[in-house]
Parts: sequence; C-alpha cells; structure tokens
Amino acid sequence: MTERILEHPVLGSLEAGKTVTFTFNGLEYEGREGEPIAAALLAAGVRTLRHHEESGKPRGIYCNIGHCFECRVEVDGIQGVRACLTPVRDGMAVRESGVLPSPVRDWRKNNA
Repeated sequence: MTERILEHPVLGSLEAGKTVTFTFNGLEYEGREGEPIAAALLAAGVRTLRHHEESGKPRGIYCNIGHCFECRVEVDGIQGVRACLTPVRDGMAVRESGVLPSPVRDWRKNNA
C-alpha cells in the first residue's frame, strides 16, 4: 500500500522516479531514487522513526526541512542522520536511532 501523492492540484502529475529497495528496522520498503528517506517511509505508511531518549514516546517527521532533528535515524550504521534531508538509495539499511545523548539531561547532570 502506498500513500504517495501522484497527482497534485498545483504541481500537476508527479513523475515516478526509479524504484529502489531499502530496509527500515529490518523490513523491506520501496522508495523513489533520490527522495528523502522520510518521504519514502511516509509514503509506505511509516509514522514512527524513533523514540524519545527520555520519555520513550514515538517521534516522527515534524518540520521536514532539517531544523528540528526529530527524524534522526541510523543509516548504514551511522547514527543521528536526518531522514528528511538524506536521499534514499538502493540497498540502504535504515534503523531507528539508538539512544543518543540528551543535551538537557547532560546539562542538568553537569550543572546540578
């Protein structure tokens, strides 16, 4: 199932790019070559990209322009990659990011 926009009221018909296959948390997905990881996952119905470091609550796409860092994922073993800015490519292995340092928690610990 895809939730991809194929026809847009302002942009018109959106051309299909080359289909690539990648994995997210070990499951296989398809995307369009060059589109952001976040867009490919969103089109596939994936809404949760990671879980909050302290609360454990699900996090997903928020700003989608690279400012907020909510879409951090692990790509081919590299943590902290922003899914909204990173193009998907064939064979890419994407996972939820592991627990990354929390600037707030670390600041509290060092300034208590």
